[in-house]
Amino acid sequence: MKSKAVLTHVDVDTILAAARAEALANGWAVTIAVVDDGGHLLGLTRLDGAPALSAYIAPEKARTAALGRRESKIYEDMINGGRVSFLSVPYIQGTLEGGVPVIVDGETIAAVGVSGVKSSEDAQIAKAGIAALLG
Repeated sequence: MKSKAVLTHVDVDTILAAARAEALANGWAVTIAVVDDGGHLLGLTRLDGAPALSAYIAPEKARTAALGRRESKIYEDMINGGRVSFLSVPYIQGTLEGGVPVIVDGETIAAVGVSGVKSSEDAQIAKAGIAALLG
């Protein structure tokens, strides 16, 4: 039987706090979501001024990164490259940049999704949150 790391509520708080700090340092109003490896929501923060829609998009970006075990940007690039049939894949709805997996010992254990600013900035915020946890 194999063992794997999982996030604790303290880990989720660490990710959210660091991601929030990155967003605030840049003056970005976003929603930040953390999910487990099955895409189930563990934590969500919607900063003041973040668009209401971002509270739906951020968890979907995170879920896509968790279930796909790769950054959601890969799917955006695939679709933009002409593989539009990928839009019909079940359970993958956050196919925009901004979803980043949390990888420990080569295993995806969770993911962070951010929505509210440019997609590359969303990804920057997600990566800052993950870096605070993993160093």
